[in-house]
Amino acid sequence: MKIGTPTVVEYAARPYVALRRQVVMPIGKDATETMDQLVREIEAQGVQGTGAAIFKYNIVKMPELEMEFGFETRIAQTTTGELMSGILPAGRYAELIFVGPYRYLTKVNGALIDWSRQNGLAFDMHPDADGDHFASRVEFYPNSPQDVPDPDKLKTIVAIKLKD
Repeated sequence: MKIGTPTVVEYAARPYVALRRQVVMPIGKDATETMDQLVREIEAQGVQGTGAAIFKYNIVKMPELEMEFGFETRIAQTTTGELMSGILPAGRYAELIFVGPYRYLTKVNGALIDWSRQNGLAFDMHPDADGDHFASRVEFYPNSPQDVPDPDKLKTIVAIKLKD
């Protein structure tokens, strides 16, 4: 397991397709089922040019989450039904690269949040009665267990958009 050094990076806007879900931690079973459905929807709708898998955290009120499970795309897509098309906003993000098993991602997210607070960085989010609403809080998965069977080699990029 390797947790990288947090940094602030500038992201360009990134198109994606996803399915939105209300889930409760731990999300493993929901994530697997939703990603399987997502792949079927992408194939059925002829979406081309998908890239890294993404998990986008829209609203966080632990242990309840509103999330989007998706894939980056090269260009914005037209979708129907449950499959939605979106754009991750451009801007400055606090970012942390992690290599290791997914079971540590709660700890990794906590490390990025702690580092950001210690460095006076404010997230682009607002609290509400139903939880913390994030403009863009994302985990990017450039590889998957299908690509890399050894969980110690799985790479995840955790990124949270900062206030402008």
